[in-house]
Amino acid sequence: MELTLESTFDVIVVGLGAMGSAAAYQLSKRGAKVLGLEAFTPAHDKGSSHGESRIIRQAYYEDPAYVPLVLSAYELWDQLQEESNEDLLTITGGVAIGPTKGALVTGCLRSAKQYGLGHDLFDAKEMRRRFPQFALTDDEVGFYEEKAGYLKPEECIRQHLRGASKRGADLRFEEPVLSWTASREGDGVTVTTAKQTYHARSLVISVGPWFGELAPDVSMPVVVSRRVMFWLKPLRESSSFDREVFPIFLWAPEGSPLFYGLPRISEDGSPKVGIHSGNETCTPSTIDRRIHPRDESAMRSAIGTRIPSLNGGISHAATCMYTMTPDEHFIIDTHPNYPQVSLAGGFSGHGFKFSSVVGEILCDLAMTRETSTDIRIFSGSRFRQRE
Repeated sequence: MELTLESTFDVIVVGLGAMGSAAAYQLSKRGAKVLGLEAFTPAHDKGSSHGESRIIRQAYYEDPAYVPLVLSAYELWDQLQEESNEDLLTITGGVAIGPTKGALVTGCLRSAKQYGLGHDLFDAKEMRRRFPQFALTDDEVGFYEEKAGYLKPEECIRQHLRGASKRGADLRFEEPVLSWTASREGDGVTVTTAKQTYHARSLVISVGPWFGELAPDVSMPVVVSRRVMFWLKPLRESSSFDREVFPIFLWAPEGSPLFYGLPRISEDGSPKVGIHSGNETCTPSTIDRRIHPRDESAMRSAIGTRIPSLNGGISHAATCMYTMTPDEHFIIDTHPNYPQVSLAGGFSGHGFKFSSVVGEILCDLAMTRETSTDIRIFSGSRFRQRE
């Protein structure tokens, strides 16, 4: 097939959700000729980056290695907010609730102390005084950080896409990728869709729950599972769940699944809750989008005695997919056989907040094959070492 200028690019980004839109934005800022390919419409609700709000927090209980990344992410979100003149990031404060020696609280404390992050540790009595919405047991505490809050995921993606397009990126929607190939010499890729075949020097694959389909032979395992988000009508004083007085929260009760929640983000909106854990595996084509009594029952058992005034009617609910690695850390790496192909996956559950900085890292990898950001914890080779 004859190459044309119209079908030849510096970098092709496959998947324009959270990470891909940020990658396209960063690449276009650095002057690369970018093609972005997305199977669905912009900021769609078919994957993992929808649902009105996403938590952002600094004292990362999962591993202190995330803290420098999230601090960079805050700076980049501020820059995008300033450029777009849109309200993307709202600071509400955040609280992590659980037993004093539980993994959630001790993990938050470890990260906060290692990086000097401002925080407070409130006992159950102080928590009830400061945040009467929560009903802690006497042996639970609240780790509080002022800088936590939420992002608006759909708007963040739209603004990354807008910024990329404004700088000349060619973004094509409803054009799913059928296949891709890469040269063994490491100097080119070919991507085929139903509409056309494209060529580039580098390829970025960031497709959320479709990761296994587009990168099937890389020994980087991911499992896709179904989750449900609920927006609830408070039983009384809806204003007590406004963002000015109700923080984002994570709650890990002893012997029960971790659940989370966010304030209502508009006067006519509702606070949102969801359960973090779950083993209802699926694929993007088999996920059950219906909301079942078992979904509501699990949510009620989490909040019923712990946030009693929130245990009202359901305003609405939505499904999404988590795409997770066995150790729940991300995959950000080059392909083991093709250095010109960058892979990003396994973000679900706690990834959206990082998308601004992951876009910068993927830009580095696509343009120079390396990055100055420490991403060793996300290396795909960690799975091959276990085999």
